[in-house]
Amino acid sequence: MYFASDNAGPAHPEVLAAIAAANTGYAMPYGADTIMDEVRAQIRTLFEAPEAAVYLVATGTAANALALATMCAPYETVFCSPTAHIHEDECNAPEFYSSGAKLTLVGTEDQMTAQVLRESIEAEQTRGVHGPQRGPVSITQVTERGAVYSLAEIKALADVAKSFGLGVHLDGARFANAQAALGCTAAEMTWKAGVDAVSFGGTKNGCMGVEAVIFFDPSKAWEFELRRKRGAHLFSKHRYLSAQMQAYLTDDLWLASAKRANAHCARLVSGLGTVPGARITNRPDANMIFAELPRAAHQRLAAAGARYYVLSGDVETGDPDALLPCRLVCDWSITDALIDQFIGHAKG
Repeated sequence: MYFASDNAGPAHPEVLAAIAAANTGYAMPYGADTIMDEVRAQIRTLFEAPEAAVYLVATGTAANALALATMCAPYETVFCSPTAHIHEDECNAPEFYSSGAKLTLVGTEDQMTAQVLRESIEAEQTRGVHGPQRGPVSITQVTERGAVYSLAEIKALADVAKSFGLGVHLDGARFANAQAALGCTAAEMTWKAGVDAVSFGGTKNGCMGVEAVIFFDPSKAWEFELRRKRGAHLFSKHRYLSAQMQAYLTDDLWLASAKRANAHCARLVSGLGTVPGARITNRPDANMIFAELPRAAHQRLAAAGARYYVLSGDVETGDPDALLPCRLVCDWSITDALIDQFIGHAKG
């Protein structure tokens, strides 16, 4: 009963088999392997973008930070939500890799709105040489609070950015979960809505450790290559990244895994509705739930071996009926039986 993070789940057997299959003989290093040629073609087909520049790195932090550094000068600022992963969880990596560009937090919620974004952009680049210049907009999809931007919302944000001549980056660590929730195409959620670059996640959705960075304008390609090498994120034995991504994309394993995780989340949401006193506190559009459960329910779950994040409060002592907030994340590998077991312990 492990709901702490989709990062904690196992790699998919097909991904591991692909790594093993790649571990034969010799292959050219640094992304010149033949598997990467196939991956590049797969991603271009998936995104309906035959000219896109496609690269692989091992972590989501590298994908986001290097992509934004390529899009942003050191004296500019990146516009993002207060709960964006690049703000909350990456230890200033975007600032580091961009050589000093700052982040401007837009609004107070996990999702930016077009109007508030416009106001935030207008408030910057107003002090000449003394203040930060306007830089790209970064959208987290799925947000760190479990919500999914609609296609119309992404386009509205991109339209605002474009009206100021700014680029748009999509942090898609949970890209697959968002696309599965929207029932759209990869192109519709990215360049057709005005996105210039995307971090296409694999690690949270069944890969061992690989993320793709995609620039729909290939003029950014060489700069990204230089930044990736200078930032120590160019793998020499690159074929093991390529093999993961190839398996992930083949026969839509990436989308099937995301649909499975989303369905598990929906089952868990439904089950929590039967737990006395429980309350869902977010909009669980994909595979992440924020909820409040009675302390007694948390105690029963802990005793049964369930693992998830209790966000505040002492689980061990206090009023058994007091509600304590928690986060629950479903990955591709969790089973219906374990979800039902979790709900049974929560109900007592």
